[in-house]
Amino acid sequence: MDWDIKPSGVQGVVNKTITAAEGFQKAGASLETALPAAQKNAGTVTEGGFRGGEGGGMGPIAGALGELMTFHQNRLARISARTEASLNGAVNATMAYLQGNIEQAENAQREALKEPQIDLPGAGKGKA
Repeated sequence: MDWDIKPSGVQGVVNKTITAAEGFQKAGASLETALPAAQKNAGTVTEGGFRGGEGGGMGPIAGALGELMTFHQNRLARISARTEASLNGAVNATMAYLQGNIEQAENAQREALKEPQIDLPGAGKGKA
């Protein structure tokens, strides 16, 4: 199998992926701020009408927002973990590839610098 990995290409993809992943981090931060605020202000339905969430219990909208927050936190955490593992894998594989190339080059150079073994026909024959 032939491999031709271009480290600069891998670095470019890794950088673009990091930039895209920052969007998920921003989305997660927004959810952590916006949903609890919305949950707090969703209020509840009580006897006699609507009452704000400040002093009342949690109503169905606030409960649903809490479940939404939990669902998206888990999804974003999984996306983040998978992205990080993928990026680390790409970087580690590229480094191993480069290290392998360096080892091959070192081996080739070492072999080229060895004292040549010359085996001339008839050399050493007839000596006892």
